[in-house]
Amino acid sequence: MSLTCDRVAMTTTTAVARTQREPELPGQTAELPGQTVVVIGGSSGIGLATARRARAEGADVVLTGRHPESLQSAALDLHARSSAVFDANDPAALDAFFEQLELPIDHVMVTAGGPYYASLADMDLDEARLAIEERLMLMLRIARHAAGKVRPGGTLLFMIGTRGETGTGLGVAAAIYAAVPALAANLALEIAPVRVNVIAAGFVDTPLSASLLGHDLESRRDQLRTTLPIGRLVGADDVAALAVHIMANSALTGATFDIDGGQQLLSA
Repeated sequence: MSLTCDRVAMTTTTAVARTQREPELPGQTAELPGQTVVVIGGSSGIGLATARRARAEGADVVLTGRHPESLQSAALDLHARSSAVFDANDPAALDAFFEQLELPIDHVMVTAGGPYYASLADMDLDEARLAIEERLMLMLRIARHAAGKVRPGGTLLFMIGTRGETGTGLGVAAAIYAAVPALAANLALEIAPVRVNVIAAGFVDTPLSASLLGHDLESRRDQLRTTLPIGRLVGADDVAALAVHIMANSALTGATFDIDGGQQLLSA
């Protein structure tokens, strides 16, 4: 069944048996049995890995993304409950998505959007303003919808990059990364008992990182493999495991969780 409005195309897939997860330890049970996880930006990278992990932990998933082909592929692969094609930073489209969203909803994870890097001399001030506004306004819009859609004890989970980085070209991204945890902490009080948390990730080996680094990707990978305390790169599955844990642990709210393989421990 397809549901359409001016800016959103939502597709509901045929119900199928929930994917069964192989227990990692004897007697271990699924962490999200019977719950529903919405992943905004769930067609690739960390969003897709989180949706896959949530399915393995017994949840149904709803996926959104901007690119119809990759979103359809992900939705079919994971037997998603539904999927919707739209730009999360389009307010009308986001509103329409939540209005159409079938309840109940237990968790919403937002991975949509990328960082803005530019030196002061080269910065497009309009683009910088837009990057700041989009990230913070997206949080506010989703929180407003979640207050009436997400069940008590469920969580909103937002993604940012590593906090505390300084240097040429990092100013706008650093300002956003400083603001998001403060906003999340306040939202956690205002929309309680819905929980609000943030994941702050360092370099994660994903298609987004590849597109940002271009020809410098392999050198960055080699550098981190030899310097990170964990002795390897952080992958999308690592972040997905943390995301599902935050969803499952109902004592966590208003917090920001770093996952960078020890990157912040290294001297600049």
